[in-house]
Amino acid sequence: MTELAVEQTASPEPAEEVEPTGPRGWVARVTASARLAAPAIAGYALVRLLGLVVLWLWSRADGENMWRLLGQRFDAAWYVGLAEHGYDHTIPVGPDGNLMTTNLAFFPVYPGLMRLISTVLPVSIPTAGLIITWIASPIAAWGIFMVGNHLYGRQAGTALAILWGALPHGLVQSMGYTEVLFTAIAAWSLYALLNRNWLTAAGLCVVAGLTRPNAVALIAAIGVGALIAILRRQDGWRPWAAAAIAPLGWLGFVGWVGLRLGRADGWLHVQGEAWGSSFDGGQYTLRTARALLTTETETWLVPYVVTGILAIVAVLVVLSILDRQPLPLLVYSMLLIVTTAGGTGYYHTNPRHMMPAFTLLLPLALAAGKMRVRNLVAIGVLLAAFSAWFGGYLALVWPYSP
Repeated sequence: MTELAVEQTASPEPAEEVEPTGPRGWVARVTASARLAAPAIAGYALVRLLGLVVLWLWSRADGENMWRLLGQRFDAAWYVGLAEHGYDHTIPVGPDGNLMTTNLAFFPVYPGLMRLISTVLPVSIPTAGLIITWIASPIAAWGIFMVGNHLYGRQAGTALAILWGALPHGLVQSMGYTEVLFTAIAAWSLYALLNRNWLTAAGLCVVAGLTRPNAVALIAAIGVGALIAILRRQDGWRPWAAAAIAPLGWLGFVGWVGLRLGRADGWLHVQGEAWGSSFDGGQYTLRTARALLTTETETWLVPYVVTGILAIVAVLVVLSILDRQPLPLLVYSMLLIVTTAGGTGYYHTNPRHMMPAFTLLLPLALAAGKMRVRNLVAIGVLLAAFSAWFGGYLALVWPYSP
């Protein structure tokens, strides 16, 4: 346990530590880490495979193309267009004079990788997007396991990775979206942070800041961790450097959009005026949840599931605080929640945008680490089955973005 971590609840088994890669022996360390995480990655893969099998059977029965559902709808279509044609030079204006949606809202790493892969390999850009996601998803599970193992032991780390794969919106982890790539980067950055590998954590944060806007949560986590180390006079200049480096990716893209549009608040202007998304501190989310629970006008299942997820998130926040998680992890998850639930206009996408907050599942992982394996497997199977069915519902019944 690092000095960034406050006192933890006693683990049912000692955590097996694997140091991050260094200049010497990095191959051996990566191999040992992968071997340690193998059950977690395998369990995660089985959960996601079940989801894909259910989607394949369901899409065949409905006469739909599963690959199109995964890689060419909603936000995935925006990334495909961005990889094919590049960024807009201005915000499009509709016939009524109002601003239209624009790809300037989307960060560049994912579409850039799509274009690179489709250039190097004989695959289409949508297929390249799925390749990225399917490579990033086990890497994310691996990093999530390492964080859980570091804090609570191997069984808890395994449960954490599998729980993340069995989320109700777990289908997104197999789609052409950026949440999985961002989570993979964030998980390894947080693991490096817990081990006080400051430059690794900050470097990964730069990439995360070019991947999704909610990298602000990861930037803040590294900043808080660095501040703690500075106040304790630990690690010399490295915490200072990490705090300075971490925001550069996010600031770089947001600054570039500002220059492209000729206004300093260009990216915020795109979000608010073109996409109709702003921050109101959660008033929109609370109004929507209250309306769902007090009226009978909603006929779709998804908004009710979203409301239930938000209620569970509130409970997990309290449990995370009571479990005295390391402060940087609390800051990371809290900011992801605030920036997501505090926004307007896209209530149904809240669970997807919160998906990188895997640290919220740590209280459940801690409890799972104390359970008998057979009980844990039974619960995992039930969660995986629901996730697989609900994923099919999201893709084939629900008419909007997951």
